Amino acid sequence: METTPQTIQSQPTINPKLQLLQEAILSGNIPQMVLNLISYALDLRSSDIHIEPETYTVRLRYRIDGVLRQIVEYPLNIHPAVVSRVKIMSNLKIDEQRIPQDGRCEVTTKDNRNMDLRVSTLPTVNGEKIVMRIQDKSRKIPDLPALGLDEHNFGLLAAALDLPNGILLTTGPTGSGKTTTLYSCLSRLNSVDVNIMTIEDPVEIQLDGLNQSQVHPDINYTFAFGLRTALRQDPDIIMVGEIRDQETIQTAIEASLTGHLVLSTIHTNSAVETLTRIDNLGIPPFLMASSIELIIAQRLVRKLCPSCKIQYEPEPELMERTKHALENIGVPGKVTPEMLQNKKFFKESPHGCAECDGIGYKGRVGLYEIMAMNNEIRKMIMDRASSVDIEKVALKNGMVSLEQDGVIKAIQGQTSLEEIYRVAKKMET
Repeated sequence: METTPQTIQSQPTINPKLQLLQEAILSGNIPQMVLNLISYALDLRSSDIHIEPETYTVRLRYRIDGVLRQIVEYPLNIHPAVVSRVKIMSNLKIDEQRIPQDGRCEVTTKDNRNMDLRVSTLPTVNGEKIVMRIQDKSRKIPDLPALGLDEHNFGLLAAALDLPNGILLTTGPTGSGKTTTLYSCLSRLNSVDVNIMTIEDPVEIQLDGLNQSQVHPDINYTFAFGLRTALRQDPDIIMVGEIRDQETIQTAIEASLTGHLVLSTIHTNSAVETLTRIDNLGIPPFLMASSIELIIAQRLVRKLCPSCKIQYEPEPELMERTKHALENIGVPGKVTPEMLQNKKFFKESPHGCAECDGIGYKGRVGLYEIMAMNNEIRKMIMDRASSVDIEKVALKNGMVSLEQDGVIKAIQGQTSLEEIYRVAKKMET
């Protein structure tokens, strides 16, 4: 739902914080306006704030549950003051408008909510654009089942977390919840009898009991260098923010083979494609087979608002696709005949409700594809089998694909089929 100052004033049920933001815009109170737009973004569970100058106005958009939503527009003539205010907050150069700048700051709202803001400015033809990534310090790390892991997938991950050594990888695009999954795993492993080291860029959430360190590539403190240093700190468990190059994955493998449990992220589209990516980094198959214990591929989809979701009949083509996905599932009891026969699907209400702020969706849930290693898959890796063949064996042995996990969550009424295939549009049928 897009709103402007004029339409907002005509709405009787306007959010009080949105009203305060509008009043600050109309009065030209820039410090109050910036604080209000951050506070309102927190209320809407936003991950990013976009302040974008256009030809005649500046639009303010929030990324809510992974989707950008326009909130309001304000006059172009006050934009330089807004940019200066944000730059002052994040220790950026006010008089430098020709090049992009990056900074960060801590903000406390009037209702005592603390957050870190990672600020990025970018010169455009209409003025400087600002994007603020919000890290809410008051947010609790959810436990693994609360992320969307069902009993089967949770069992696979819990078994891997009990291992004394090996590599656990989570993969997916930016913003798919990989870091949250790793933090949730570390929260379960965190106890006084283990030494947990993390090498991150940046440290997004500080957890008591963990030794967290932030890399600085500009002074050659990279993931690989941090990982080698961590090995001299007598660790039991090491979390590396991201595997980007051969040196990092090689050091991670060495750490796992010397008795350490290593958790990290990597950018690929599926669990099986992770093996291809590591192979392309120059790692011999025998090292992959002996060190990697579990690969998680994940996505985030929006959850339907429970207060206003409506039942409907999907298009025949979509129904056929879901039927095909569930027929090939390899977990006994995962899909019952009753589930297939009495499928009920829901979608968002076209107008939403007050509970979801008129969107129809509220919150997000994870889709998970977890490939646990076994001797059959290890042998296929050693024989350099194709990723297609490895995937077939993994599905036969109990891996649930992202598509299958999504369809099951749609049948359970958690989300819509359209949302599943919006996020997972490149999946095979």
